[in-house]
Amino acid sequence: MADRPRQNSAETQSTRAPKSPHQNHSITFSNSTTSEFLRKLKDHAPNSSQLVGLLSLLISGSILLLLTGLTVTATVLGFIFFTPLIIFTSPIWFPIGAFLFVVTAGFMSLCGFGVALVAGLSWIYRYFRGMHPPGSDRFDYARSRIFDTASHVKDYATQYGGYLQSKAKDAAPGA
Repeated sequence: MADRPRQNSAETQSTRAPKSPHQNHSITFSNSTTSEFLRKLKDHAPNSSQLVGLLSLLISGSILLLLTGLTVTATVLGFIFFTPLIIFTSPIWFPIGAFLFVVTAGFMSLCGFGVALVAGLSWIYRYFRGMHPPGSDRFDYARSRIFDTASHVKDYATQYGGYLQSKAKDAAPGA
């Protein structure tokens, strides 16, 4: 056995039983093609830090998946065991829940209105103290437009007021 030279795997396969044409699945590569393929494979292989990252990702993902399954299982079992208790005590819980909802909504609304009131009073205080809060220029412009419109209406009424009164007396002489 020691005298006999070692045969490579291709020679071993050829000395075995003859193959039918349907069983010939072996592909032969030249050494340059194989070495080029192995070089390209080595170039695209991940480094050790990428492998550690992938491993930690797989471990943490597996743990989270396990915890998700346990949570869903506990929730379903909780519903199964506590549904009769919830159904029997619902005449007590519904009015309590409705009352707590109304009280909480009222408190939140009161807090919101309080904050809006404080913000508005702060703005008015700064405006009248001359500190020019944000939006005071638009407020001044609107106030001047209202004043101008009111003065134009007053002027128009004084000019044409007598004319309209005389027409009204003509239409109704006893007025």
